[in-house]
This record gives sequence, C-alpha cells and structure tokens, in this order.
Amino acid sequence: MQKNINIQNKKARFQYEILDKYVAGIVLTGTEIKSIRSSKASIAESFCEFNEQGELFVINMTIQEYAFGNYYNHKPKAVRKLLLNRKELKKLNKEVQNTGLTIIPLRLFINDKGYAKLDIALAKGKKLFDKRETIKDRDNKRDLDRIKKAYK
Repeated sequence: MQKNINIQNKKARFQYEILDKYVAGIVLTGTEIKSIRSSKASIAESFCEFNEQGELFVINMTIQEYAFGNYYNHKPKAVRKLLLNRKELKKLNKEVQNTGLTIIPLRLFINDKGYAKLDIALAKGKKLFDKRETIKDRDNKRDLDRIKKAYK
C-alpha cells in the first residue's frame, strides 16, 4: 500500500480556467476508503452539483470495488456527498446559479489524519482558441527548455 495517494484530474486544467480552489471532505462507506488507499480511483470525467437542499455532491467519480470485499462492497459510480463549510457552500451555489460556472474536482488525496479529501475548483470552460493558446505555450516552453539544456 502506498503512503502518498495523489489522484489527479489531468484534463481539468486544459479544459477549464480555474478561478477558485477549495478542499472538501468526502462521505465514504466502508470499502471505498480501502480502494482509495490502494489508488483504485479516478476523477477524470467527474463534476460536482448541488441538490435541492443545497448540499454538494460529486458525480461520475469512479472508485473500483475493493478486491477483498464481500457482498457489502460499494457501487463504483455512486454519488458521493462533499463536506464544506456552510458559508463556502452558499458562495459556490451562488456562483454556479448566477454566472454559470462549473465545479470540478482537481485532486483526490489522503491527508495526514488519514481522511480522504478532494481539491475542487470553481472553473469556467475554455473555448477552442484558448486551448490552442495553451498548447502553443506548452510547446514553446518545452522548446526553450531543450535549448537551455543543450547550452549547459
């Protein structure tokens, strides 16, 4: 079992412009935390939504079934509740309702106390030309690094 669990959403920074970040706890059942500790989770296609009571849930997050679990094993694509302060929840809900922004998970990790946490971000979707700019900047940076390495 690994000590550092750091599951990232690599497509998020390419597809979205990150405006604000939060760290949220996740409500998990018995075997879900064991699967996360063995790095059997994915947040690649997941997003967050509010329900009618103003609670925040992560949707489409995949946590594979625990290998040594029995018939009490969890569902891999279940909707999981996120834990934030009431003030943060109200602020996020207002931003999503008024400006049409999206809440996406960036990183799933386990903190020092052993709790699973999710870095979430308030994000705005990028247009196609913004994505092209990102690709061009990344290529230019890679070329500069190659040139610097050659002259050292």
